[in-house]
Amino acid sequence: MRVLVVGSGGREHALCWALAASPIVDGVLCAPGNDGIARDAECVPVAADDHEGILALCRERGVDLVVVGPEQPLVAGLVDRLQEAGIRAFGPTAAAARLEGSKAFTKEFCRRFGIPTASARIFRAEEQDAALAWLREHGAPVVVKADGLAAGKGVVVAQTLAEAEEAVREAFAGRFGEAGRTLVIEEYLEGEEASLFAVCDGETVQEIGTAQDHKRAFDGDRGPNTGGMGAYSPTPALDGATAQAAMERIVLPAVRGMKELGTPYRGILYAGLMLTAEGPKLLEFNVRFGDPEAQVILPRLMSDFGEIALAAAEGGLRHLKVRFSDEHALCVVLASRGYPGSCVKGTEIRGLGRLAGMEGVLVFHAGTKHEDGRWLAVGGRVLNVVGLGRDLVEAYDRAYAAVKLIDWPEGFWRSDIGHRAIRRLAAADRSTSEGRGA
Repeated sequence: MRVLVVGSGGREHALCWALAASPIVDGVLCAPGNDGIARDAECVPVAADDHEGILALCRERGVDLVVVGPEQPLVAGLVDRLQEAGIRAFGPTAAAARLEGSKAFTKEFCRRFGIPTASARIFRAEEQDAALAWLREHGAPVVVKADGLAAGKGVVVAQTLAEAEEAVREAFAGRFGEAGRTLVIEEYLEGEEASLFAVCDGETVQEIGTAQDHKRAFDGDRGPNTGGMGAYSPTPALDGATAQAAMERIVLPAVRGMKELGTPYRGILYAGLMLTAEGPKLLEFNVRFGDPEAQVILPRLMSDFGEIALAAAEGGLRHLKVRFSDEHALCVVLASRGYPGSCVKGTEIRGLGRLAGMEGVLVFHAGTKHEDGRWLAVGGRVLNVVGLGRDLVEAYDRAYAAVKLIDWPEGFWRSDIGHRAIRRLAAADRSTSEGRGA
């Protein structure tokens, strides 16, 4: 089977890496890919949003299955176009991808199908005065979300009324383009965030892993929101019982609801959760793997990802059992200084060769270029260094030991990925030891 992966980031490198290891996959293409991905797949210069170019590439190269990495082509209907042409695709149709493409749709969807989530009001651009009046009546903290896709930057958690009003005005003034012409303003939920990933074929749903990411740019969860500065899997916050509750109350009702609407859901369904005192509640759905969550979930898979993707596309997941190991994975994202704002491009990254062959270490490329024997940074998020271990501490140690070997003065990374979970585990160990001593 020949597979085409659509996209060019660290998530897509992890997808290509997993598919290249599949016994049923004869070759992996990536459009457009990057120079790091070229180690695991043949990169073809076709943009992810060039639907006709992707279709032509599939026909020319005899592609049997397309795996779509980013959300934009999914929401824009790439899977629909491929299916019309008789090409199998791993990912939802545009109608099903509304779960991520429109937060207003998802709020109404959750209400209709009884999925627990924050209460919310929806306002359109011509209703700015009404939105501001509602804010003044209800106060802060509150969460202001652009309805459409905003590259992960369309959510403002406003701790004060002034912040909330500013977020509304900026969105309606065009900060997020068309994505911000409609806003969802919702209650602020207290608790811990975690992510649950499931694979679906329209009927059958199976968990494929849990993770916790780190959105803020700097240590201590400070600084601006980013696309993600690191992640680890599994997360102790989603233990077996809590994950099962989230599957039963959130993921399964969503898949049943999409089927009832006549838009069966196929692909990865990513539930961003808040673990509240009342149980898990939905923060948002995403219709693909997260980035960098894919980089810590895929290495833990014991099942063949090629078989999983094909079964999901063909409606055959009931014949498979998705299995993942007890191993832990932790990813550190290396970014260009200035990210998530403007960054200097073309700086040299030295020392990557030192990581080759390190036990329990993987490197996934996101924004790199290989030129004249040198690795150059050409993006915001540039590299993903993943440590694997028997527990989270070992995964952390391996990841950061590898990061320290990289010589890149123009880059930065967080030094505290996974610290909250590690502290929690250490506290639990101390409590158990004290109990035994007593």
